[in-house]
Amino acid sequence: MSENSVIGFPAATGVGSMPGGDAREAARTVTGSLEDFPFLPELPARGPGADMIGRTAGLLVELYARVEPSGWRIGDRPGRDTRRARSWLGEDLDALEEFTQGYEGDLKVQAVGPWTLAAALELRNGEAVLSDPGACRDLAASLAEGLRLHLDEVRRRVPGARLVLQLDEPSLTAVLRGQVRSASGYRTHRAVDRQVVEGTLRDLIGVHAGGPVVVHSCAPDVPFTLLRRAGAAAVSFDAALLTERDDEVLGEAVEGGTRLFAGVVPGTDGPLSDPAGSVMGVRTLWRRLGLRPGLLAEAVTVTPACGLAGASPAYARQVLAHCVRAARSLADNPE
Repeated sequence: MSENSVIGFPAATGVGSMPGGDAREAARTVTGSLEDFPFLPELPARGPGADMIGRTAGLLVELYARVEPSGWRIGDRPGRDTRRARSWLGEDLDALEEFTQGYEGDLKVQAVGPWTLAAALELRNGEAVLSDPGACRDLAASLAEGLRLHLDEVRRRVPGARLVLQLDEPSLTAVLRGQVRSASGYRTHRAVDRQVVEGTLRDLIGVHAGGPVVVHSCAPDVPFTLLRRAGAAAVSFDAALLTERDDEVLGEAVEGGTRLFAGVVPGTDGPLSDPAGSVMGVRTLWRRLGLRPGLLAEAVTVTPACGLAGASPAYARQVLAHCVRAARSLADNPE
């Protein structure tokens, strides 16, 4: 296994978002359902500033954003929207701290990665930050410093935890392929060079020195190889979007020690199969790749397919418990 192997990760966790607007209830659910691998919940139903872009914009250092009709836009000074985002994050941290007293183990925190943030945030002229290479560099540097401070704050509040940083990059494939639309919608922004994308991600991943970083995307065609080269210890994805074209890179990732966070449980309300049925596709993939069955529990963490913001509170609780049982099924019956 490679140096960035994350064998020993707990076998199930969530992606990030949860339904509703009650921080204490979300923290209670997450820590109660995922005793071995809880995460800091995100509650986008509260509105702008609690959404994933606004929440991460609130972490930026010496860059500020405000809500415009078209979305989040870089501004000159911290305003009401920045204060709201920081206030809600503070509430979430208070709740997490309350329910993790004495906790020792893995704890995941999420933030939007630099390329999805650059595709979503607007410059003052209304175009995406992605349109300006210099602005992309400034944004990545601001995000790196903000993440460093955020991780320090979580360590202070939950001193026994090993922090796992998740970077959410659902727009990464679109950035690489030149598919991010301009403000007018009539054209797309030029594809960003893969080496530039990889280098920026490597720098961000380096912020969490000594700690594992997961990169999450619930979009099709996740660039597994690029993420591995950038230093991601694990890649989180919607398993239903995998095709046989992904087989070779997935096999290389596992053999190189990269953990797979396989999203196998639907994120919106509906009937759930039995836990063993939920991970049947993972077992099938393993056989197709010719990988040793005993490696399954070491290499796979079971998650929902994406965030649970669109689920009912009851279903969200059910899904997290289901992920734990599905992971147990993989460990007990790898074949």
